[in-house]
Amino acid sequence: MKVIIAEKPDQGSTLASQFKTKKHQGYIEILPNELFSKGAYVTWAVGHLCQLVDPQTYKSEWKKWSLDTLPIIPNQFKYEVTKSKAKQFQIVKQLLKKPTVTEVIHAGDAGREGELIIRNIIHLAGVKKPMKRLWISSLTPKSIYEGFQQLKDEEETRNLYYEAYTRACADWVVGMNASRVYSILLKSKGIQDVFSAGRVQTPTLALIVKREKEIESFKSEPFWEVFATFNMNGKTYEGKWQKEQESRLTTQEMAVKIAAFCQRKDAQVKELDTERKEFQPPLLFNLSSLQATANSMYKFSPKKTLDVLQSLYQKGIVSYPRSDSNYVTKGEAETFPDILQKLSQFQDYASYFPLPNPSIINNKRFVNEKKVTDHYAIIPTEQVKDPSTLSGDERKIYDLVVRRLLAAHHEKAIFDYTTLLTLVDGRAEFISKGKQQIQEGWRKVLFQQNKDDKDVILPNVVKGEEGKVVDVQVKEGKTQPPKRYTEGQLITLMKTAGKHLDNEELEKVLMKSEGLGTEATRAGIITMLKDRKYIEVTKNQVFATDKAKVLITAIGDKILASPEMTAKWEQRLAEIGQGKASASSFMEQTKKLSAKIIQDAIQTAESWDFNGLDVESIEGPKHKKARNVSIGTCKLCDGKVMEKGQFYGCSNYAKTKCNFTISKKILSKTISQTNVKKLLKDGQTNLIKGFKKGDKTFDAFLKWDEQDKKIVFQFPAPSSNQVES
Repeated sequence: MKVIIAEKPDQGSTLASQFKTKKHQGYIEILPNELFSKGAYVTWAVGHLCQLVDPQTYKSEWKKWSLDTLPIIPNQFKYEVTKSKAKQFQIVKQLLKKPTVTEVIHAGDAGREGELIIRNIIHLAGVKKPMKRLWISSLTPKSIYEGFQQLKDEEETRNLYYEAYTRACADWVVGMNASRVYSILLKSKGIQDVFSAGRVQTPTLALIVKREKEIESFKSEPFWEVFATFNMNGKTYEGKWQKEQESRLTTQEMAVKIAAFCQRKDAQVKELDTERKEFQPPLLFNLSSLQATANSMYKFSPKKTLDVLQSLYQKGIVSYPRSDSNYVTKGEAETFPDILQKLSQFQDYASYFPLPNPSIINNKRFVNEKKVTDHYAIIPTEQVKDPSTLSGDERKIYDLVVRRLLAAHHEKAIFDYTTLLTLVDGRAEFISKGKQQIQEGWRKVLFQQNKDDKDVILPNVVKGEEGKVVDVQVKEGKTQPPKRYTEGQLITLMKTAGKHLDNEELEKVLMKSEGLGTEATRAGIITMLKDRKYIEVTKNQVFATDKAKVLITAIGDKILASPEMTAKWEQRLAEIGQGKASASSFMEQTKKLSAKIIQDAIQTAESWDFNGLDVESIEGPKHKKARNVSIGTCKLCDGKVMEKGQFYGCSNYAKTKCNFTISKKILSKTISQTNVKKLLKDGQTNLIKGFKKGDKTFDAFLKWDEQDKKIVFQFPAPSSNQVES
């Protein structure tokens, strides 16, 4: 008999559902059939059944967080069974050890992580039986059956295991040493918190903090622009004044003078230039581009998109979700006409048929075997589904995947871009820009993704045509700070190692130099930054917390925060997966890096300056405290103010219904116990930096307004305005 090990229970059930079965606790027995003449057992992991052991397992002295114990570098890395999953591990182990079992089929996800998860279980079980690899890109009955017919030799994917194992060990070494050294040194500066740092998360966080600092240091400046409306023989349009291609004026006085000069003057079309641009349909989705699109359209976090996509994959209706490829092979392209014919029967898509291009099998923009890596692009499978029968979130993601495939079978979109220069009284130049859609093409299918486009259609004028200025207006504006990243843009930022690109074509250029993390890990890194209180996401805008600013300020420009270094490491790890690089030499480099990180931290610690950062709001893990410890005296009834979960409140509430409370978080800022004590004692907190209202930030004191009996904002001088908190 054979043991088939899947990565998750529902995947195990799907694999077994192709055959007659008998269910057991923790596994399913496949009865004898044409593929498995003696039958088989299907069992599963529950995600990671095994984990790298804690430092103290190697050496007891490594339990203590001390500079004297660093660097922590094991001679040989060890895995252990996760306690909460020990029962399932024992089931898998017992099946593997059965004398009647003569072969193991590794059926983890067809990628690096799946390779690591299943092989770790087999190693820890101490079993060395012959192994084959099930490698499929979708969970349709046809793919599963063909996959079992064409099992790979385990040697074909063994290098992927070495890559994943090396990645896990390298991340453990760097993360363990970096987290400890910075936590220890920051604690010596009075900051009581645990600071997590890592090979991928820290460079990503550094990019977010860099943008945060750019926004905070930005000083908005007013500017003025002059707009004129022209009438050329009954044809009207608007233009903006410019001189040497600069349209913004620094004084209102000059703008008013220009406007006055242009009023009712003669005007002439000086130049007219029309450029036709053609836009090919967008590439098919890989995970990163799908996450970015879903975030832009639906504000889905990258993790949510991946979770929904995984659910669709397990239902067998989309292909492998963690793909980094935008291409398919001719084999997949041959299935498209059948898939599309089925899709044409559904109301959501019927209007797009017949398609302009019934087949794209010879279109190298989409069909290119050389550019398909472990998996092809994310596409709907032949097991098509009416989107109206799916849940809301699943419908949205499935619809995006389907529409990308439909768009690939449409014509290019064509636009004419017109630039018009108008001269007023032979002196003042105005520029007008317009766009006209000549051929809708693929945009018909992806209309939702282009809903913000606004076409400005210019009238049909000719060079030299004369007319009049009929109106002139001066408009005031302010320079705007850089925009905050969205979660979708973070995925793109990580993929391009800090080079923020919205263009999927440009992303292709950087494919060889992997960015920060992989398709499979980027969503997890962003989730980790949220969980560890380094970033907050408000209305899809990513804000760096004071905790993040403290850590990145401490690290500075050292190698730990370098996106370029991490991108190069990802490239080397990929080479290990391809059998082109040595895992052992990579680990030697990792050990040297860890020593360098520790050295950098110790050397720079004396010069750390956190001036301007609210370090008091960074509160470390709470030890169990008695809830009846008074923080100060209530401003309403002289009762005692206590810590009560998410707020500080008066202890007399039960007796007198005194409703004095102070929220622990006001406009995204954590209000520290130190500041609450100061407010209760002195009537005002220290200056708190980084309150967030919408996409704006401001600094203020919290002050007790004795007259209105409430807490208000007190802005630092010269402003003394107060607004309600």
